[in-house]
Amino acid sequence: MKSFIITLLFLGLATSSYSQDKQTKQNREEGLMKVEELPAVVIKRIGADFSVYIPDNNPDKDVRRLEEKFIAYDIGTDYEGAESYLLIMQTKNGSLSATYNGKGKLIRVVENYKNVRLPNEVIFSIYRTYPDYTIVNDKYLYTQEDGDILKKQYNLKIKKGKEKLRLTVRPNGDILKVR
Repeated sequence: MKSFIITLLFLGLATSSYSQDKQTKQNREEGLMKVEELPAVVIKRIGADFSVYIPDNNPDKDVRRLEEKFIAYDIGTDYEGAESYLLIMQTKNGSLSATYNGKGKLIRVVENYKNVRLPNEVIFSIYRTYPDYTIVNDKYLYTQEDGDILKKQYNLKIKKGKEKLRLTVRPNGDILKVR
């Protein structure tokens, strides 16, 4: 009787272990998360004009936190009577500068950060292209004007022994310049 129960228990566990689906290449590719660009945020409506800001999809939490602060910021009536109004927000590793026109419409945003967390695509691209190099420091520049992204790039300094290179890389990993 004891051996019969043990046999049933063994068969019950053995059959449940085969119930898992075998991972195929197609299943693994379906399971990957897609990174999508965030939609534009309308900060304020001024008559027929809209202040449009497209937040970046940066993996660094400090960058996202400053962008969220900027989106939540209410310019109020500070811009009245001025030809243009400049708003500057800073953190210890970067800054966000926004320019508004005399009507309070957002014209231009310039974000500049140092030592941010790099996207995986950038890291993989650098180490694939320059395998023995290490990333010494990085800067991130993000510029948009009237809701259009003008510049979105990482300026990196990499080092191998005494040899140093300066790279300009897009967030998707494309290397634009090598100096």
